[in-house]
Amino acid sequence: MNDLSFTRHALQTGVTLNVAAAGPEDGPPIILLHGFPESHRTWRGLVPLLADRYRLIMPDQRGFAGSDAPQDKADYATDRIVADLFALVDRLGLDDFTLVGHDWGGAVSWAAALRGDPRLKRLVIVNAPHPVIFQKSLIEDSDQRAASQYINAFRAPGFEKFPETIGWQAFFDKSFSGHVDLAIIPPEEKAQYIAEWSQPGVFAAMLNWYRGAAVIVPPPGIDLPLPDFLLRAFPRVKVPTLVVWGMKDKALLPLQLDGLDTLVEELTLVRVEEAGHFLPWEKPEAVAKPLRTFLESHTGA
Repeated sequence: MNDLSFTRHALQTGVTLNVAAAGPEDGPPIILLHGFPESHRTWRGLVPLLADRYRLIMPDQRGFAGSDAPQDKADYATDRIVADLFALVDRLGLDDFTLVGHDWGGAVSWAAALRGDPRLKRLVIVNAPHPVIFQKSLIEDSDQRAASQYINAFRAPGFEKFPETIGWQAFFDKSFSGHVDLAIIPPEEKAQYIAEWSQPGVFAAMLNWYRGAAVIVPPPGIDLPLPDFLLRAFPRVKVPTLVVWGMKDKALLPLQLDGLDTLVEELTLVRVEEAGHFLPWEKPEAVAKPLRTFLESHTGA
């Protein structure tokens, strides 16, 4: 990723984001939002596949890597993070952009699309569940509930000290070994992850994405009623939407795709059978190809 440029943008939301960019300045803009426990480097495999034509804008989201890391979990409520996105759009003067999100970046992207901002023209989601389906599955599906118990671990007081207790390298292996073959991660990438995580206050800030979120994750075996928002009509996503899903995702099970077509007005769904949660860098071509096709069919670009 040596062909990236970096700019620090002080936003009206009160945080400064480190933003990586690639591709032509006059190309169709794509904002790409990473998830946990990553950074703009989530997109390292996509940059060489897309930067010939598209202007790629890849922020480190608040709490991660090179961006500001507020320590109050209230600073990680979804509405505040969505506000960061649109403050960045304001700062860059964009009036037409495509939004791509993976993991927590996808959660932010779903929420942003539901705002109905006319500048957001197209939505691309990579292994990130729609909020209605995810919350419903955490209540009703025992397998998804079991797969999501890590969220409760991350919310436990003091968990931010755990990686130092076992060692950052051991924590790295524990984080990724259940999802990908560790051999595909170059040593320099592993070193970059650990350098980012181990900055003072950063790992606690990363955990605040879970601690500040409203999602309810019941312990196994506990019956809970559905939250009120699931009992009311929920607005549909109105922008054209591409969902690319690694079907071997062990954290977000394939049932997250069930009923998605009832929540999105114009949905294109691509299943990638031989990939898991970290699809953007495990098999970047499996994201780039349908993304290009999607953009060409909806913009001509």
